[in-house]
Formats: sequence, C-alpha cells, structure tokens
Amino acid sequence: MSIASAPTGTDETPGARRLADAFGTARGEGRAAFIPYVVAGYPDADSSVEIALAIADAGADILEVGLPYSDPLADGATLQRASQVALRAGASLEGSLRLIERIAAQRPGLPLVPMGYANQIIGGGDGETVMRRLASAGAAGIIVADLTPDEGGAFEAVARDVGMAVVYLVAPTTPPERRARVAARSGGFLYCVSLIGLTGARSALAPEVRDLVADVRSVSPVPVAVGFGISTPEHVAAIARADADGVVVASALVDALGEQGTDLAGVTTLAHALRGATGH
Repeated sequence: MSIASAPTGTDETPGARRLADAFGTARGEGRAAFIPYVVAGYPDADSSVEIALAIADAGADILEVGLPYSDPLADGATLQRASQVALRAGASLEGSLRLIERIAAQRPGLPLVPMGYANQIIGGGDGETVMRRLASAGAAGIIVADLTPDEGGAFEAVARDVGMAVVYLVAPTTPPERRARVAARSGGFLYCVSLIGLTGARSALAPEVRDLVADVRSVSPVPVAVGFGISTPEHVAAIARADADGVVVASALVDALGEQGTDLAGVTTLAHALRGATGH
C-alpha cells in the first residue's frame, strides 16, 4: 500500500491527544518535552518498575518503554545488552504488558509509549491482539522501529480502533519530500533520528542536527522529538535550542544504572539533570 492511498494515520486518537497535551504543557513552560527511555524487565521485573517510577518522577513528560527483543536491529550495544539481561531474567511480552500496567496505575497522568519491532507487535497478522493488550494496559502510543507507513495501513487501522497513536521515524537519510509524507501519518509526534546508525550514547552531536530539526519541523503537522545519541545535559540543551519539541534519551540512562543495572541514585541524578536542560 502506498503512503498516498493509505488511511489517515492516528493523530486523532485519544492516545495521540494525550501525547499532544504533554508536548503542549512543555511548550507552555518554554521547554522541550523530556522523553526518557526504560527497558522493560531490566535488570529484573520489580527493579524496572522502580526505575521507571524514579525516572518519571524526575520530570518525564512522556515515558518510552523498550520491549526486550532478541534481535533489536536499531539498538546500540547498551540497549542490546540490557535487552539480553532482561530476557535472561525472564522478561517477555506478557511481562512488559504487566510493567506498563503497573506504571500506568501508579502514574496515570504520564503518557507511555512502548517501543518494539514488527515481529513482536504485529507478527504475521495485523497486531490487533497485542495492541488491544497495550491499550488496556494504559499505553498512549506505540513505536514500531522497523515499520514504515508504506506497510503500516492495516496496523494504523487497528491502532485507531483501540485509540492509540502510531509514532513513525524519520532519519537524516530520509528524503525531504518523504519526511513530509511520513510526518503526515505519524500520530502524537514524529520521532526524528539525529544520526545515521544505531542508537547509543555519543560524546558529541553532529553539527547538522540543528538544520535537520528545522527541516523536519517545517514539514511536520505533529510535534517533533529528537533521539539517538543524546547523552548529556549539554546535548539536551542543544536540541532544545534547535527548537525540537521533545528530546528522547535512552542509552545514557541505561548506562547510568551501572553494570548491574541497579544504581537508582545514579540514574535519578542524570534524569534530573537532563530534564533541567530542556529549557530553550
């Protein structure tokens, strides 16, 4: 199915409106939305709930929840390792759903956006079973890292039916005219990948990021959140100054948990510092 002939996306769903409200609140406070990432079940089920709540309370506007997977194609070394640890500790899709449910019950005002892969979420069908479970657990949206709008029409229909947003990604290599078409189909926000390659902490951001953010925002009808490689408060501040609507931080937070994944004080300190850097 081509993008042009596909349905209208998921930006009118209740989940998308929850995400839009979160971006609107941040914008009203003169800052970018802070979107931290946690790995469901890392280092174990109960600890991951504690970590998620601590990061949420450090000022998250939206929480991205990575669903552990055996072949995470877009994840760098840190997230791959965390996913493998979680799987060895017994993590499963069922366990991830319970985690999302627990977070949603304890922080009902926080929009949750799971991130996974097509084989996990959609499998050989249209994804209805998993999406109904995610919506029931309290998820506002979903990021399927290896799903494009060209192949997403049927999945979007399911998402609309359950009231969730499907968040798509664009990258530096996405042609400008395609960015506009993808943005038009993204629900809640558009995820702008800041670099070419895998996610992971970086010492410096590419100098082209400011131009990339400006170009993507100019064609997007939904807020634009920037992620991949954003590791420090200085990075967050630079993305905020580039007028991104939101900043996603993943690997650096997982790294801050330490080798055993249990340094709650360390990850909380970093989360507070990252959140504090979101002002324009």
